[in-house]
Amino acid sequence: MKYETENLRNVGLFGHGGAGKTSLAEAILYTAKVVDRMGKVENGNTVSDFEPEEIKRGISLSLSVLPLEWKGKKINVIDTPGYVDFIGEIKSSLRAVDSMLIVIDAISGIQVQTEKVWGMGEEEKLPVAFVVNKLDRESADFYENVKAIQERFGGKAIPIYLPIGKEGNFNGIIDLLEGKAYIYKNEKGEPVESNIPAELKSDYEKYRQQLIETIIEFDEELLQKYLEGEEIESALIAKTLKEAFIGREIFPIFPVSSFKNVGISKLLDAIVAFFPNPLERPAIPVEDLKKGETKAVRIGEKNALLAFVFKTSADPFVGKISYIRVLSGVLKPDSTLFNVNKGVQEKIGGLFYQRGKNQEVATEISTGDIGVITKLKETSTNETLSDKDNSIKVVPVEFPEPVFAVAVVPKTRADEDRMSSAIARILEEDPTLRVQRNVETNETLIYGLGDSHLEVVVERMQRKFGVNVTLGTPQVAYRETIRATVKAEGKVKKQTGGRGQYGHVWLELEPLPRGAGYEFVDKIVGGVVPKNYIPAVEKGVRETMEKGVLAGFPVVDVRVTLFDGSYHEVDSSDMAFKIAAAKAFKKGFMEAKPVLLEPIMSVEVTAPSEYTGDIISDLNGRRGRVTQIDSLGKLQVVKALVPLAEMLRYSSVLKSITQGRGSYSMKFSHYEEVPAKIQEEIIAKAKPREEEEE
Repeated sequence: MKYETENLRNVGLFGHGGAGKTSLAEAILYTAKVVDRMGKVENGNTVSDFEPEEIKRGISLSLSVLPLEWKGKKINVIDTPGYVDFIGEIKSSLRAVDSMLIVIDAISGIQVQTEKVWGMGEEEKLPVAFVVNKLDRESADFYENVKAIQERFGGKAIPIYLPIGKEGNFNGIIDLLEGKAYIYKNEKGEPVESNIPAELKSDYEKYRQQLIETIIEFDEELLQKYLEGEEIESALIAKTLKEAFIGREIFPIFPVSSFKNVGISKLLDAIVAFFPNPLERPAIPVEDLKKGETKAVRIGEKNALLAFVFKTSADPFVGKISYIRVLSGVLKPDSTLFNVNKGVQEKIGGLFYQRGKNQEVATEISTGDIGVITKLKETSTNETLSDKDNSIKVVPVEFPEPVFAVAVVPKTRADEDRMSSAIARILEEDPTLRVQRNVETNETLIYGLGDSHLEVVVERMQRKFGVNVTLGTPQVAYRETIRATVKAEGKVKKQTGGRGQYGHVWLELEPLPRGAGYEFVDKIVGGVVPKNYIPAVEKGVRETMEKGVLAGFPVVDVRVTLFDGSYHEVDSSDMAFKIAAAKAFKKGFMEAKPVLLEPIMSVEVTAPSEYTGDIISDLNGRRGRVTQIDSLGKLQVVKALVPLAEMLRYSSVLKSITQGRGSYSMKFSHYEEVPAKIQEEIIAKAKPREEEEE
């Protein structure tokens, strides 16, 4: 069935993990008769959570698109993860939705991710409504949650419906605008209209009055009528409520129980009646490549075809699946589009509507709608597809920088051969991942947003591409250097009949300023070391520096001067001088007050101000030096210099300290000397490794 843009609703489910987003999505699909029974997260049979990793953990790990029809409108529900490690999926979904439903667990109330997604809604200027879920549970209290929401997010958050019954007796809702009650007699979600219970009349009048007074503040004409005591038509109130909601002047609150399927049908009614269609969505930032300017355009504003890829999935059988949102025009199969980001053409094959893991063939995807394209060759997440002559590019979503690193080690040679291609496919799926090859430590490092994030990545590599790897703590790239100037002799003399080996050098080693690197100086006078052997001397020095002397780490910031030596006309050779130079360097290095250097990172930690003291105390315990503290609204930004060795598992520690409210970034700053006691420990650990390598 074809839907006009005005008849589309794109709604995202957001909130903290465990609030019941996936269960709510399942109840919505069941109520809309898309499925004939409600699946359960604990049974691993929901439409939304279909990946094996999600079923195993019982949580959503990626966004899922769930289209349905309700009263002549098409609603695309997008279920999103609730844990911070998978925030990239939440960020991606914000370009695909026109409004947000923040789901709150009636028992747990407002939690960390509730606050985070509220902030994202503010940034995107999206209309936001709240769903208080699990009202059938023991100790669930709708009004306490309303109070908490208003205290945290402002008095413009206000109920549109009230619950009938409490805890296990929650069985209906009161529509404050209609002035009617609806009782749900079974789990089919088909309510029966009823009179408002007598014991709830006063609550109804109180909250209806609050709702009307909040709505009329948005419209001067309504306010005038209200003050003059005129009767205001319900249709006019509903129209103004919609305008106020879309304008972020009102944030409706809905009571539901996904488990008992109470309030779901009336929530869908509200989505159809009050939630914006794509044309009413806040404008989306775009870049005009011809004019070199950034501006905002509304969906449907442009005549040219414009589509944005907000998610990519790598399927080992189907290939690449690109989730797209059409921002203007109509997308049809078997067409050719232009990738504005990469300047290449893409052949569009089949178009589909995705529901969980299932696909339905689409004859076209209209303005504002969501669908998928399979097997795009060049196009990735965050890229724009358009007509060839269009120069508009959607401004990419900004994803958090991954800072949590693990070393990835293939289990077998076959795994090693397949690993790079598997990682490349996984990177296509997840823009919050980064891969780096550390040539010094000979490790492949994957950077993500936390432990759980990277564990899931490894599981997907194994399941989708048959690559088995283990995760380890990355090695720190220490350096070795000296603090004193010394002279040292190196001699190779092997003369036992026949051609022998003879090389003899004197080297001076002196420290250079930090970051200066390495210098080799030739001060040979009178040919005591012939010129043709000097490259071999330098090679012996360089190879020794690369392998290290103290603990097997590269030597830096040293000037090596060759100032004396001797040779034998028959027995001298390049090899002899190379070995002599290595001997001299090792001997001199150990006499020149050697020391290990460690990488120091510039770290920025952002968190609510109440955690600043604990953050500073923890950073001090990590040998960090706090350099600056800045304010950022209600947040504080702590800047510090901290050794990398102390930051390898900081992600989980910061979550614990700030109850998940903190974030951090870090980048390399410089190298500093390792304290003596820690240096001894590093050298002691390095010795067995050196013996194994030998």
